[in-house]
Amino acid sequence: MTEVTRIGLDTSKGSFQLHGVDASEAVVLKQKLTRTKMQEFFEKQPACLVVLEACAASHDWARTLGAMGHTVRLIAPQLVKPYVLRSKNDARDAAALCEAASRPQMRYVPVKTPEQQAAQMLAGLREQRLKRRTQISNSLRGYAAEFGLTVPQGLAHLADLAERFAKEPAVPDLARTLFADLWEEYQDADERVQEADRQLKLWQRENTTYQRLSEVPGLGPVASALLVMKTPDPAAFDSGRDFAAWLGLTPKDHSTAGRQRLGGITRAGDEQLRSVLVAGAMAVLRHHKPGSGGLKGWLTGLLARKPMKVVAVALANKLARIAWRLLVSGGSYDPAWAGAAVGGAAPAQA
Repeated sequence: MTEVTRIGLDTSKGSFQLHGVDASEAVVLKQKLTRTKMQEFFEKQPACLVVLEACAASHDWARTLGAMGHTVRLIAPQLVKPYVLRSKNDARDAAALCEAASRPQMRYVPVKTPEQQAAQMLAGLREQRLKRRTQISNSLRGYAAEFGLTVPQGLAHLADLAERFAKEPAVPDLARTLFADLWEEYQDADERVQEADRQLKLWQRENTTYQRLSEVPGLGPVASALLVMKTPDPAAFDSGRDFAAWLGLTPKDHSTAGRQRLGGITRAGDEQLRSVLVAGAMAVLRHHKPGSGGLKGWLTGLLARKPMKVVAVALANKLARIAWRLLVSGGSYDPAWAGAAVGGAAPAQA
């Protein structure tokens, strides 16, 4: 029997489609298996390259198959799609994975450890709880406004709003009861956000990489934590620009016929991470005082020519590059180095 050298594995909850080729790229395997049969198959299969789409449970499967002796690669879905022939089905998806992995320029997603996935879970749940708390707070303000009750901006004023709503004589009993239920839901959501913040602080206290990143102006506690959580392998990027491009902070390229045309940023990559970098850059710009030389002079020159939000995105790009250098080198932030880097005369060390 011809030896299988590469297998494209399309996963789902209960069925798994395999597409394998040999050393001459001839198709020698097309098979659909259940979860149990699939594990038995790979336990008996000689070590080979197994390719999966980076999706739910793919990192767990990568660790499982890797423990069996196989080499596992994960590919982002958008990089697999061009290799799907005609309409989509499981067999064509598996074939596309197998074909995509044969390309020498293909980029792969690093396999995360359980600890890295747990950290990302914390970040994701915290973001969900923040959105839910904001949603309920907006509902409280909206319903209260229907009865002429308003309070200043800020979450600290919602308790006063709930008290006023409960005592307002013009409010019907039904509305008062429903508002009280919504207020209890808000308090529960707020408590869950605070618990997530406490867990995040515990994680930050134990992570030295986070502590180094948090020294960079514009990288607050959340941005520094997300950079560590969502960048499992910084060395996979050849440069800081590649890292910034991965975050969607570089211009779209529309060049043709020798004419360069650059548009707005691509907005590719992780939206949450990109948004906190831009928010951190905006915070730096709000406290910026004009100056000359280094980072301050660079910002002063940009602000004289460009709108503030455009400069914020440029600064976010710069912060991403600085963060990448710190992640790769293991060094600490040096303001003198950052200033020299802007002028194109950065010292050799990070």
